[in-house]
Amino acid sequence: MSAYPVTNLIARRAAAAARPVHSSLRAARTLAKADERIRAAEELAFRWLIAHSIAILRVSLGAVFFGFGLLKFFPGVSPAQNLVERTTEILTFGLIPGPVALVGVATLECVIGLCLISGRGVRGAVYLLCIQLIGILSPVVLLAARLFDGPHGAPTLEGQYVLKDVILVGAALVIASTVGGARLARHTEPEQPR
Repeated sequence: MSAYPVTNLIARRAAAAARPVHSSLRAARTLAKADERIRAAEELAFRWLIAHSIAILRVSLGAVFFGFGLLKFFPGVSPAQNLVERTTEILTFGLIPGPVALVGVATLECVIGLCLISGRGVRGAVYLLCIQLIGILSPVVLLAARLFDGPHGAPTLEGQYVLKDVILVGAALVIASTVGGARLARHTEPEQPR
């Protein structure tokens, strides 16, 4: 037995209590390094998104317009054929027959799509998009009874087809802003002390 049993007991207890602190510090350092790596990966992703996301949006919007425009060249293939013909008939007071209107809309959509995909003539594509978007969204006003004929006034499949075009409007607005020179930029705020 030791001459100072209380002192030895205190020393053993202090050593035992210090072990979890050292392991907690090691775990905290490991978490801090992991946090640094995650923040570095986020920073890399943000830089990539800032550099490429608008171009990807432009190309994907162009692909959507080109694809749906291409379908309209083949009678009976486009699910929007009847809707396009009826809307154009109303907008032109019956002066343009349905099949001619369908080919005109198909051509317009394909031209818009090719301009956006290629990145050439984007300014012209934006002006054509303005015309096209009026035609795309006008059935909401002109054919509301047809588009919202579901149970309790819910949109029909055609109504849903037209309503999802709001996304196209948003994408077109972003593309239109880039024609005027707008670019994505990262807003950096001063870091708050932790």
